[in-house]
Amino acid sequence: MTPETIITLGQQALEVTMMVTAPMLLTALGVGLLISIFQAATQINDMTLSFIPKLIAMVLVMIISGPWMIGMMVDYVRRLFASIPGMVG
Repeated sequence: MTPETIITLGQQALEVTMMVTAPMLLTALGVGLLISIFQAATQINDMTLSFIPKLIAMVLVMIISGPWMIGMMVDYVRRLFASIPGMVG
């Protein structure tokens, strides 16, 4: 197993992680920004106000993009397992 192989595996793992987490993180960012703008406009300073909308948005995104996320992870693990004999030998 060469250093280049290890670097490639790490790079692929990071790419899959970024692709899988991006929908959830971007949703949380967008909903948080909208709630912050609403709180600034109405001068409501309640920290718990953003929790429920974020939670609902995250659940919706997980329902919508969940199969795609699982597919990405399963594809990566299959490629990883398929490449084990080439790495060892």
